[in-house]
Amino acid sequence: MLRTTILKAGGVAAAGALLLLAWPGGQAGAASSSLRQLAEAKGIYFGTALTQSNLSNSTLTTLAAAQFDMVTPGNEMKWDTTEPSNGTYNFGPGDAIVSFAKAHSMRVRGHNLVWHSQLPSWVSSLPSNQVQAAMEAHITTEVTHYKGQLYAWDVVNEPFNEDGSLRSDAFTNAMGSGYIADALRTAHAADPNAKLYLNDYNIEGENAKSDAMYALVSSLKSQGVPIDGVGFESHFIEGQLPSSIKANMQRFTALGVNVAVTELDDRIQLPANSATLAQQATDYANVVNACLAVSGCVGVSQWGVGDADSWIPGAFSGYGAATMFDQNYQPKPAYDATVAALGGASGGGSSSASGSPSSSPSTSPSSSPSSSPSGGSAACKVTDAINAWNTGLTENITITNTGSAAINGWKLVFTLPSGQVVTNGWNATYAPTSGTVTATNVSYNGSLAPGASTTIGFQANHTGDTAAPTSFTLNGAVCGS
Repeated sequence: MLRTTILKAGGVAAAGALLLLAWPGGQAGAASSSLRQLAEAKGIYFGTALTQSNLSNSTLTTLAAAQFDMVTPGNEMKWDTTEPSNGTYNFGPGDAIVSFAKAHSMRVRGHNLVWHSQLPSWVSSLPSNQVQAAMEAHITTEVTHYKGQLYAWDVVNEPFNEDGSLRSDAFTNAMGSGYIADALRTAHAADPNAKLYLNDYNIEGENAKSDAMYALVSSLKSQGVPIDGVGFESHFIEGQLPSSIKANMQRFTALGVNVAVTELDDRIQLPANSATLAQQATDYANVVNACLAVSGCVGVSQWGVGDADSWIPGAFSGYGAATMFDQNYQPKPAYDATVAALGGASGGGSSSASGSPSSSPSTSPSSSPSSSPSGGSAACKVTDAINAWNTGLTENITITNTGSAAINGWKLVFTLPSGQVVTNGWNATYAPTSGTVTATNVSYNGSLAPGASTTIGFQANHTGDTAAPTSFTLNGAVCGS
């Protein structure tokens, strides 16, 4: 299988308080809580992968911060980035990911310390009698740099071939299978509190490769080697999940280690259609349900935030649409299915089969909603949450219809504090971008049944005043809080 080296595009480095409301793509009937909230309520985490380049895309990072509570760096902690030449270290890219995570109350899975791929040529060129010292120095230096800041490390990544034999690489050639125990012991010595994992793909079901991992973990445990968990990467093809995933998780946890789904995606042969998207939704729900059913499965992480930053199209020709969010970071049926599996209410992942929603978020006053307000007043409640940093902020606003009649088309009016200027928004059109602003529904969230809610939001620049608007009116009616 081609590996996770291509994460594309993405995100804004927005420091600040944790976004606690539903994800920025919330809409009528959509989840009332984020994946992170629902997962935490079940005692697990729900994470994602980010690269440094993702941190310049505000849509991506706003969604990531709202939805996920764990971050795995896509490439920034791998050997070719952190020690490109012998003894010369570069932790800047990894530090940027850690800073983003800290700013949004997210934990970090370190990925990874020892891997045959993305390995600088200088390591492979070392004489065999120097490889162990280089490996130990690399692990010690990197783990020490991040000591106390990371939840876990993928200490050794992808050690096995498909038949269960160990890969032939610089480490096995120099040290045999003993390099794995040595790597774990070295990482533990550098940070005794970090959880230490072995991570691999195609070990999700019971097969020769997972049998080899099982035997290795059993042997390491019997030797007293520090190992806390096994990562199931879970790069699936739509409709092809192994039926033994739950049983396989259970046999590993019976050894006294945790398991985690570390790099989940579920690729679809393009173009996607309603049937393949529905199957993908079932696949996602099955993965989450398996984790929830196994005591010792600690969490699930998707590899990437949405289809727009997924590695799949660049690695598997003709495949894509592999995540819960489409090219515009709108929810797909897999999102709703995941929410439901986590015990939440859902019903908004309805983007088209091509991956493009029927309407994109916009701040342009020329964007027209699919329906006009009915003209009647509305009984409503509004809650909002602000995430502010140096000169910017994001605000998520949840509108609830508290009346007894449906609202068909709405306009929410509020006044921004002086100095706040909307730069982009989601799930509504915003005009003007400062002063008294009118947010108008878009195509998918114009109808609010009695008791229904929708979440909209925007990013804004500010000059120091980061307060929320003091009042909101919906179709002319003042909303309570």
